[in-house]
Formats: sequence, C-alpha cells, structure tokens
Amino acid sequence: MPRVADRKLQILQQLAQMLEDPNCKKVTTALLAARLEVSEAALYRHFASKAQMYEGLIEFIEQTIFRLINKISESEESGLKQVSAMVNVLLNFAKKNPGMTRVLIGDALVHENDRLQDRINRLHDRLESSMRQSLRFAINHGEMNSALEIDPKGNQLMAYVIGRWHQFAKSRFTKDPTAYSEVQMRMLLADV
Repeated sequence: MPRVADRKLQILQQLAQMLEDPNCKKVTTALLAARLEVSEAALYRHFASKAQMYEGLIEFIEQTIFRLINKISESEESGLKQVSAMVNVLLNFAKKNPGMTRVLIGDALVHENDRLQDRINRLHDRLESSMRQSLRFAINHGEMNSALEIDPKGNQLMAYVIGRWHQFAKSRFTKDPTAYSEVQMRMLLADV
C-alpha cells in the first residue's frame, strides 16, 4: 500500500499528465479517479477538494521556478544575464511541463475556484518583480542606461513570457516556447 505522500504525488502527477492532453478541456475528479484506478472518495482522503489538488500543482511550480531563479540571482553577476536566464528558465519550464503551462496561463483554472487564478496572478507578479530586481541590479552596476524605466521593462518581459506560454498551450504544445528566444531577448534588451 503506497504511503500518503506517495499517493498525493501520484494524484498530482496524474493531474498534470491529464492537463498535457490538448483534448482534455476540463479535468473532473471522476476522470482523475478513473485514470488512477481509485474511487473519487480515495482522492478526497488525500485532498479536501479539487482546488486543493490544483494548489498542490501551483506550489510545485512556485518551488521549482523560484529555486531556479534564486540560484540565478546568487550565481550570476550580470543583471542583464540574470534577466535572460530567468526568461530562459520560465520558457524551458513550460516546454518540459506542458500540463503546468495550462495552469500558468490560467487555462486549466477557468472553471475552478477564483482563488487559484488569484494565486497564479500573484506568481506572475513575483516573477515580474524578480525581473525588475535584476534590471535594477544591472543599472546599479552600469550595464544599462540609468534612465530606463524598470517597471514597464519588467512588465514587457513578463508579458513576453506569458505570451510564449500562451502560444505553446494554444498550439496544442506544438510551438516550442523557446524558439527564437535568444534573438527575441536581444531585441527586448536592445534598448537598455
């Protein structure tokens, strides 16, 4: 018999896998239970609600992404290289985790509890804030024009990432979110 932590992880992995199916419009607990070959009641022994399952996915996303971003901030001495690396991490995370991309753009959360979309919005805000922090670092170290307006530039970079995520998900995961990213990042940072 699997341990509780193992079963919870299996449930979250199956949920993420179901979200990778471009034909799966809405994941129900009945579908999820059937895929896991358990009863819906068994799901609710591990999670109080489907919203709590999505919160588990969001928590995984946050922990993974911010662990990588913190590593970049600690190890990279160039603010501009930090920003480029952050964008690269975000695009590659989507590429490796298509189901999670649907969560990141809110597509998988449409018929779910509003607090889930609010949490994703806060995640986007935190990511944008990390980019602005690296832009400030670049200005303070003479890598960029000090007259650059950091807030609009940070917003532009985050909009770029969200756009690439969206394009990837809406293409049924066929448009590589990292395609042209090096060239596009040079273009986005050319005016700095």
